[in-house]
Amino acid sequence: MSEPFQLGALPTLSRSTVDRQEALRTDPERLIGRWGEAQVLLLDAKARTPVREGERALATRKALTFGDVPPAEAVFLGEWQGVDFWSLPGEPEGEPELIEASGSWGIIEQFPRYDGELWVDLRAYGDRLDDTSAGLFTTAQALRHWHRTARFCARDGSPVRRVQFGWATRCEAKGHEEYPRTDPAIICLVHDEVGVNGECVLLARQPVWPEGRYSVLAGFVEAGESMEGCVAREIREEVGAEVRDVRYLGSQPWPFPRSIMLGFAARADSSLPLTLADGEIEEALWVARADVRAAFENAGRPTPIGDGSSTIMLPGNSSIARVMLAAWAYAESGA
Repeated sequence: MSEPFQLGALPTLSRSTVDRQEALRTDPERLIGRWGEAQVLLLDAKARTPVREGERALATRKALTFGDVPPAEAVFLGEWQGVDFWSLPGEPEGEPELIEASGSWGIIEQFPRYDGELWVDLRAYGDRLDDTSAGLFTTAQALRHWHRTARFCARDGSPVRRVQFGWATRCEAKGHEEYPRTDPAIICLVHDEVGVNGECVLLARQPVWPEGRYSVLAGFVEAGESMEGCVAREIREEVGAEVRDVRYLGSQPWPFPRSIMLGFAARADSSLPLTLADGEIEEALWVARADVRAAFENAGRPTPIGDGSSTIMLPGNSSIARVMLAAWAYAESGA
């Protein structure tokens, strides 16, 4: 008998080997003492970081390049194999050469190249990095956004300063401390009720997406709401479907700007009409397993489905949605 499908691999941005070393954030003597052997990940104004062409590791810099002690804006990311890693803002120098390469959703994008290094963004390039680099980049991006949007105390509006080497802020007026925010969001693969894993999956497209680009449904958890309750509400609101048998699959940080995506699977009756949320969902359709497999094998190109009147492109490699769809597509329906 077929088993309910599970994620076959860790989502791209959930891969990390770095020890965050929380206790070290309040141990300045230790961190400053190891600064001379540390490595720094740079993030430019567009949240891009350098990688050497043809390599899977980030092109980090020696910490001493930036002074004898950590600069005020330095953020401690963690330790790996005896080396401390930090992030700092930094811009490339000179005029770039633009290099075309496959990016988010498999679409060809342009990356600037300086002296043999490509400056890449996390969404488009995260899946090509090794586990350590993917984890460092994801953490650095999340903290970067938080510091850019949390410059004033949420209680009294006074300016804040960084403490704990970037992992907290303290307001100047009364010493209130704030910590990085993460907003929980659900993302759910809904399949039909045939067998254990269904034979069709429900995909949808937002109005701002290009024609043919589809993914599974997602939405933010509201105050006082359970994850399972959010799944049922979001699917009902977005496409008018009632789901059952909601079960958890896995999670992925998604720092665009500050989410954690919590992946679920659920079942719904594919024979009932769909009612699309105005302004949120442009199209929604049930897609057969064979068509989803064909889309995976088509390497990011538009893939005809059904009678050939429609085409689909699946989510990019950095998204948990792609891992979820792959796990479902290559599972047996159990019918």
